[in-house]
This record gives sequence, C-alpha cells and structure tokens, in this order.
Amino acid sequence: MAPVTADGFGEQMYALVERLYPLCRSITGDGVRATLDIVGEYVPLQVHEVPTGTQVLDWTVPQEWNIRDAYIADSTGRRVVDFAASSLHVLGYSVPVSATMPLAELRAHLHTLPDHPSWVPYRTSYYKPEWGFCLAQETLDALPDGEYEVRIDSTLADGHLTYAEHVVPGQVSDEVIVSSHVCHPSLANDNLAGIAVATFLARALAERTPYYTYRFLFAPGTIGAITWLARNAERVERVKHGLVLACAGDPGSLTYKRSRRGDAEIDQVMRHVLTASERPHRITEFTPYGYDERQFCSPGFDLGVGSLSRTPYAGYPEYHTSADDLDFVSPEAMADTLAVCREAFAVLDHNRRYVNLSPYGEPQLGRRGLYDALGGRSDTQQAQMAMLWVLSLSDGEHSLLEVAERSGLPFGTVAAAADALRCAELIKA
Repeated sequence: MAPVTADGFGEQMYALVERLYPLCRSITGDGVRATLDIVGEYVPLQVHEVPTGTQVLDWTVPQEWNIRDAYIADSTGRRVVDFAASSLHVLGYSVPVSATMPLAELRAHLHTLPDHPSWVPYRTSYYKPEWGFCLAQETLDALPDGEYEVRIDSTLADGHLTYAEHVVPGQVSDEVIVSSHVCHPSLANDNLAGIAVATFLARALAERTPYYTYRFLFAPGTIGAITWLARNAERVERVKHGLVLACAGDPGSLTYKRSRRGDAEIDQVMRHVLTASERPHRITEFTPYGYDERQFCSPGFDLGVGSLSRTPYAGYPEYHTSADDLDFVSPEAMADTLAVCREAFAVLDHNRRYVNLSPYGEPQLGRRGLYDALGGRSDTQQAQMAMLWVLSLSDGEHSLLEVAERSGLPFGTVAAAADALRCAELIKA
C-alpha cells in the first residue's frame, strides 16, 4: 500500500468517489459488497454478514434486495426510463414486477420533483412491499398516453446484511469510532464523499501509532449501526469518542453537530479545532434525527459521538436527487474535511490531564535545560508561557485542551510543552 502524502489527497478521494458512483447500493445486497470490495483495496476490511431475521435490538435484519435490470418502455420498445442509465431510477427495495399498463395506472408508481423538473429523486421503500420508478418531471411530462411495458428484475429474499470494519491499533484499547453509511446509490455527496474521507483518514492514521484505537465502520444507515451496536455490546464501553462522517464533499462550509451529551470531549475538540482554524463553520446542537449519531447517542448507549459534514442533510437542494452527482463534490472540499478530521484527532490523541509533581512554587526550569531547549525557536516566548500554563493547571482536573483555551495558546504548543515537562519528570498523567 502506497503511503499517504500531503499531496493529492483530494484527487485520490475524488477518484474513489468516481469508482463508487455507478454502483447500485441499498441497505443490503451485492451493491454494498461491491462497494466494500473497492474500499478494501485502500484499507483492509473485516466484512461481516448478518443473516436475515437476526434480532438486533428492537429491529430485525430484513431480507436482502438485489436488482439486475429495470425499465419502462413505450409501445415501440424504447426505454423511456432505464435503470441502466442511473440506479436512482428505481424505488429502492422495489419488489419484482412485469406488466403492461396504461400511463394513468402507472402514474401511481412514479416519483418526480416538480420544483426541479430535470432532476431525478432518490426514494426507497425498505420495510413496505412496493415498486416504483423515479424520473425527471420533464420526462414524465413528455410521455404520451398509452400502454407501457414495466419491468423490474429484482429479488427480495432471505440473505444477509453486510457491513465492514477497519481498525487502526492504538497505544490503548479505548476506541474512537468513525462511521459512514454505505447504503445510498449514485449520490456523490451523501455519502460517497464521507466514505472516501473515512478511508483516507484511516490510511493517514495508520502511518503513525495513535494513542486511541480507531475503529472505522462502513455500514448501511440506521439498520447497520443498530446491528453493530447489538453485536458489540461488550465493546461499547471501550468507545470513548466518535464521529459520523456524511456530506463531506459539497461546496458548503463545515458543520459539526454535537453529541447528545453536548459537552463530550469530541464536542470540545471539534469546536476548538474549527474555531482555531478560522474556517467558516457552524456548530449545531444535537437532534434525534439525521445520520447514525442518533443510534450511538441513544439513551441506553449515550456515547460521545458527534457528526461532521459540510452542508447538513436536507440542507441543500441537491440532497437525495440526481443533482448530487460528481460535479457537486470537489477534491478541495473533501481534502478540507479530511484536514479537519486529522487536526481534531491529533488534538484528541494528545489531550491529557496531568498532575504537577512540583506544585509548591514554580520549579526551576532553567537548571533542567527546559529553557535552553527552546533556544532559537521563533515562538520561544510562547513556548515558555505554555510550560508555565501547563504547570499551573496540572492539577488532575484540567485537560490540555482546557489549558490551550484558557491561555489562548495553540494546542500544539501546549502539548509540546507538556511533553517536555513530562520528560523532565515535572508532571505525570
């Protein structure tokens, strides 16, 4: 595996999105497996198959859905709506159908977006047997009355729900979970960009030995997270922090949604990193609607898991439509999202609480060579102040992040000062 470098991140992630875009994904099926096969070329994955009918918390793993072909053809045999042109053209989880019917009858099974007549909507019917097609309003408007051949060559049968994990081992067994959903078909921002950012974040973390163990979860939305939680009850207590990645490649500014707790460490870290970076951003409060943060944050688990996106779900007109295409996402936006994740996890990995081992008066730093070690640095005065702040607040109650925020000093400077003081045996974790 080639090492991750600072150059070309965005282009590499965009190339991954391009590869994944044509695949037809749903909450189960071969499209999910094909997606994970491709992601597995970038990071090794442990793939799990959970049989239909398995009880997972209050849910049951559904039947597996697969589709080979689907179309609406006019009286000449011309396909006026064709699944081969876009996986969005079929209502997700459509049961098989083979019939001929008049347009008046067919209309009840057609979904359009009248406000955006050239776009195709994304619609599903996971838990109710139904069939349908999604098409542009302008296509529907151009269809003459008459008979149409309708065919959906799909199967809905007992099978499996598929999800995958990738683990970056850390110095401790406490975990950070990073989750992205793999159930959407040809939607570039929601959530292929999230998959790409998570994949390259995993590769970047693997090039160092992080403090925490990082567990990356690639699973279908809602039912996938619920299945993972049900199957990992003994592991949940190890999850100390988490981040759900979604809508990671659009042109909007970054948005962080707090965990249900509102003041979890990941919430504090994301606020600090976004503010310190001076990037345009928004921080929103938790709501029990959205992506899989609501499963990880459900009251019984109450994990410290937030969500990072650019424009949030349903916050842009292109959301869940054919306009969420390869032109809607950019290498630059994905690279920016990745950079914030890396900055945040660097803070999370170094955020400790220390105890001052020489708390009575200020210890003499000069005779320990701590001031001499700073000689020639452009930020010598700042580094000296960081040492004094760390010593002052190392009472076992204040984290380095709190030291950085209270002092107004960069977190990296504070963390470096703490490392120097720890090596001089003036503080301990």
